[in-house]
Amino acid sequence: MLTVLGFAMIATFLVLIMMKKMSPIAALVLIPALFCVAVGQGAQLGDYVIEGVGKLAPTAAMLMFAIVYFGVMIDVGLFDPIVRGILRFCKADPVRIVVGTAVLAAIVSLDGDGSTTFMITVSAMYPLYKRLGMSLVVMTGVAATANGVMNTLPWGGPTARAATALKLDAGDVFVPMIPALGTGLLFVFVLAYVLGRRERKRIGYLTLDEALVPENDTVLVAAGAGGGQGNHGGAGGVVDLTKKSGGGSGDAAGAVSGSVPSFGSGSGSSSGEGEDEGFQGLDPNRATLRPRLYWFNAGLTVALLAAMILELMPIPVLFLLGAALALTVNYPKMAEQKARIAAHADNVLNVSGMVFAAAVFTGVLTGTGMVKHMADWLVGAIPEGMGPHMGLVTGVLSIPLTYFMSNDGFYFGVVPVLAEAGAAHGVSPLEIARASLVGQALHMSSPLVPAVYVLVGMAKVEFGDHTRFTVKWAALTSLVVLAAGILFGII
Repeated sequence: MLTVLGFAMIATFLVLIMMKKMSPIAALVLIPALFCVAVGQGAQLGDYVIEGVGKLAPTAAMLMFAIVYFGVMIDVGLFDPIVRGILRFCKADPVRIVVGTAVLAAIVSLDGDGSTTFMITVSAMYPLYKRLGMSLVVMTGVAATANGVMNTLPWGGPTARAATALKLDAGDVFVPMIPALGTGLLFVFVLAYVLGRRERKRIGYLTLDEALVPENDTVLVAAGAGGGQGNHGGAGGVVDLTKKSGGGSGDAAGAVSGSVPSFGSGSGSSSGEGEDEGFQGLDPNRATLRPRLYWFNAGLTVALLAAMILELMPIPVLFLLGAALALTVNYPKMAEQKARIAAHADNVLNVSGMVFAAAVFTGVLTGTGMVKHMADWLVGAIPEGMGPHMGLVTGVLSIPLTYFMSNDGFYFGVVPVLAEAGAAHGVSPLEIARASLVGQALHMSSPLVPAVYVLVGMAKVEFGDHTRFTVKWAALTSLVVLAAGILFGII
């Protein structure tokens, strides 16, 4: 009974948000509450929610202060050279823009933190997608899938969990998987190219001359960016986008002569009106820049990421300290600090609210025993004849299970059972551990992953639209990783 209700609860949640009948926050809270009552455990709802909140509170704190920290780093111009390099590569060709999104997401994913990846990627790429009229779900889908593949790095979480659960060395699990994971990442780049071709066909081919290094056919116009906390003043160079060859609606090209507001907020949001008209682009003259402190900020960020990798302190504590230090050094005046915090408050509230709402969902799913019954049912449904192929079975199961379950639930609850079943047929625990990493490309778009709400929130994409678009491509990427693992004899 709990098995059926567990699957029904997840299905109800996904259907309602994809059909846009409920907001994600409302669905994450109300649906599990109703199902908790339906299984006759309504009296324990409060305990389940508090337990779920307790488990996710560190994640919420980490995201809150990570948003503030990286928002400040974007404000002060730390990532401007990276952004300029990506934009110079992309110009205004949709193919280059989508491929650039995948490359940037993969590079930034090296720090092992999904929320960081999404904040930097969206902040850099959102202006081009918005200005050219490109599909924002393409951006979120490509970024999430690329990050999912890279999430298998030993310091990213899943590999460490698999190694811990089966008492293995993380290096022994990860290193042999590199060819398969590399194939998966290459597939993401190919997928980005294909999706970019589709976008180019839809909107046409455009060229974008570099704003900071004008060329002969660059059209420079004066930009008057308004003030305010989300849109910092200062006039910046703006480029015109000129349609070179046809195709598509032409809407994106037709409106491409306006001004370029600043890039200062770092949240992907503008200051309200005119959001769709202006190009939330990189303003080299924004008031929040701190060029004299560039190397301090770069050193602070490197030190912060190194401390995360070395696990010198809990990640929430590191980001809390980092955010406080960054604000104090870059903006010593109290009014400036308040303005920076206010500029990123919307993202902080949206993301932290979503995380605590997800705590209701995970608390009920775990507390009522639904997760355990669902996992036991799936493992029990494996035919006896598949025993010698438990590596393949684990890889296939990891795709849906890491989507519907937290990584902790899957790696500490399901993987040991699968490893035990495989051991009875001579399948090595190392093979099971490696196969369990296959589903991470899809996992990063799971409604149970807090970082995905950073992604869709900053990109102003409905979670349901992101899910509808991304699931099929992410699942296909996971299958490519699995097929490569089998082909290379890893699984």
